[in-house]
Amino acid sequence: MPSSTTAARRTRSRPAGVPSPVSMFFQGFIKHPVMVGSIIPSSDKLIRKMLAPVDWGACKLFVEYGPGVGTFCRPILERMAPDATLIAIDTNPDFVRYLDHIITDSRFVAVHGSAADVEQIVKDHGHDAADYVLSGLPFSTLPPGVGAAIGGATARVIRSGGAFLVYQFSPKVKDFLTPHFSEIDHDMEWWNVPPAQLYWAWKD
Repeated sequence: MPSSTTAARRTRSRPAGVPSPVSMFFQGFIKHPVMVGSIIPSSDKLIRKMLAPVDWGACKLFVEYGPGVGTFCRPILERMAPDATLIAIDTNPDFVRYLDHIITDSRFVAVHGSAADVEQIVKDHGHDAADYVLSGLPFSTLPPGVGAAIGGATARVIRSGGAFLVYQFSPKVKDFLTPHFSEIDHDMEWWNVPPAQLYWAWKD
């Protein structure tokens, strides 16, 4: 695992003219409220609990939907192996540009696109499958059909033994998981604003 010093070097300080993470998050919520689950970034407790089941030694490709200002990106990169890759997919080009500004880690790729196209995105970056996919997208407020499309595409792109990690503020997200995953673990993180539902949907 990379040292904290090494990880720190991989995140450049915020360039002049680039908004702060809180400002970026708020702007993203105002511009795309349907695609942003909360106006407040996830807590450290939620991040640790959400990532705890990941087998980092067996993870070569980690995909995140809706990375926003990179709240999860840094903790993921700190845990990933030196030869692993993190692909972060966001429909908001402002977030993608922001992440490209502040994260210089060669293992990190920010993609402007839809999570529903994850299979093609993974293929375009030279991989056959993802080990883990993380999502904080608000499934219950996505346009009709989009949540179901993302659920199906995610189930297909994850390798056997991998998992879809989902944190939400509504339990309705389980409706998008159960058609594709037979083993789903659930927990709550109360030390988050608002309290979050956590799901780990395992492939096979």
